Amino acid sequence: MIRVFRSIPVQRLKLLVFDLDGTLIDSAQDLCNSVNETLRHFGRGPLPDPQIAGFVGNGVSILVRKSLAAADRTEPESVDEKLLDEALAFFVGYYREHKLDFTYAYEGVREALAALRQLHEAPEGVTRVMAVLTNKPVNPARGICEGLGMAGYFLHVYGGNSFPTKKPDPLGLRSLMSETGAAPEETVMIGDSRVDVETARNAGVWSLGCNFGFGPRNLMELPPDVVVDSPAEWTEALTPGQAPRQHLQMSALRNIEG
Repeated sequence: MIRVFRSIPVQRLKLLVFDLDGTLIDSAQDLCNSVNETLRHFGRGPLPDPQIAGFVGNGVSILVRKSLAAADRTEPESVDEKLLDEALAFFVGYYREHKLDFTYAYEGVREALAALRQLHEAPEGVTRVMAVLTNKPVNPARGICEGLGMAGYFLHVYGGNSFPTKKPDPLGLRSLMSETGAAPEETVMIGDSRVDVETARNAGVWSLGCNFGFGPRNLMELPPDVVVDSPAEWTEALTPGQAPRQHLQMSALRNIEG
């Protein structure tokens, strides 16, 4: 079901920017396996997969820091920085080799991307482009998009180390807008978590929230303009002339569970 809290002027959109983990792909198992292998390597016991998945979304450094802290039953800020650097290097190396062991594109993603590409030329002649902006390191992100046959849909795939700052800082999103000539009102950020909505707000662009993946636990903490329940609904939500299924007032947000 599509829920609209603020109507996006889809006929004006030039730039569609997608998050990766939890939005285009389910990478949870490979991330969890890589974290637990890192913990094992450094003499720690494993963590439950759902707990690790809850740490995903703010970049690998925070993922590894929180995982070490959880394994040691301490606070993230108390993690030894030398240990963190060593664990991060091990994690990145291990994940690089295992990033596609179990990772897959969510059902309907490829079909939705293909349909959105067919809308490349809007009725008014506005050229649309699609891109990926993720906090995952750029090389694994590009490798995953290529390995899953999605890279051809995107003008750019940028990662958490492509810019000096990560989401929710708007630098990466603003850079994409500058490169494509898209204004804030012509841009939408599509993602599954509060981080993505906050990034959109910080850049002054529209936001489309995905009520699946890793982020629904916090997606509605900072409500997006539109929420969908599956990738298949992206096409309807972003197609000019389509009637979204359900319009809601912002005051109704408190009655909706993310």
